[in-house]
Amino acid sequence: MLPAKQSAKVIGNQVLRSGTSIGANYAACCRAKSTRDFINKLKIIEEEAAETIFWLELLEESGMFHPEKLIPLKIEANELLSIMVASIKTTKSNARSATPKSKIVNRKS
Repeated sequence: MLPAKQSAKVIGNQVLRSGTSIGANYAACCRAKSTRDFINKLKIIEEEAAETIFWLELLEESGMFHPEKLIPLKIEANELLSIMVASIKTTKSNARSATPKSKIVNRKS
């Protein structure tokens, strides 16, 4: 649906790459080896979602694509970004609360 211009092709390919990367990295996230690995994979998804939003906004601002047709894509990308940010925060919080606290030893001087 993009115009047959080189610039449109480049941006379209970038949207395709970053958008599909979200799904591929989510699959990798589901196979994380540790909490740290899980968080790192979530951060990659966060970056890819933010990049996808950038390319969609560039398409809109360039006038190469009808803005109203981009609305559902931008909404979904923003929702995914919000979910990843919240998931990172929750996972970090849960990891901190699961870490045993070291015992405080009272010492007399």
